[in-house]
Amino acid sequence: MDEEHSLPAAKVFDALGAEYERAFAESANHHASLHRLLEHIAPHSRVLDVGCGTGRPTAQTLADAGHDVLGVDVSPVMVDLAARQVPGASFECADIRELPLEEGSFDAVCVYFSLLQMSREDQSRLLRKLGRLLVAGGHLVVATVPLDVEDVSVVFMGQKVQATSFGADEFTELVAGAGFTILWQQSSLFTPAYEAAVAEPQLFLHCRRT
Repeated sequence: MDEEHSLPAAKVFDALGAEYERAFAESANHHASLHRLLEHIAPHSRVLDVGCGTGRPTAQTLADAGHDVLGVDVSPVMVDLAARQVPGASFECADIRELPLEEGSFDAVCVYFSLLQMSREDQSRLLRKLGRLLVAGGHLVVATVPLDVEDVSVVFMGQKVQATSFGADEFTELVAGAGFTILWQQSSLFTPAYEAAVAEPQLFLHCRRT
């Protein structure tokens, strides 16, 4: 694992644990994007869940539908929770940027809000890597907070984090430039369920490897 990049995110999500799941569990657009993905992938598909967190709702929804799911997260606490909560999926504590995975070995990849503590360069590189991990015509579902910010210090659920993102148009162009066709997108505001939370913009993209 690349400690310089991974440990800050691991520390934050180790501290949050199940609180993160409770705060974001009611995101209707997250659930809608998962069900849209289920409509587009074949039975028993191999799916990679990047930044799997506690395993819910993403890994659980996909595993319950009969798919072969691998969840990856830098937080040991999150991976432990996921393994206990979603026994029908596999989980690994690792930095997805460094994890050796076979090219063309997944039918779909999910990336829900797990890019935000990576540099812009790393986000671009990872999206290209994920394209290589997909089979031809494979699906990518990716969600982010579409704000034009770079290495900005913010307090997230009581934890200090450094956040980097792109505006909506720029992020969509980044994904397309990584070799994906955008099939569907949804923008919305969502207020997490924790004290002092404020509404945050969210962007969901459903894409196919070009």
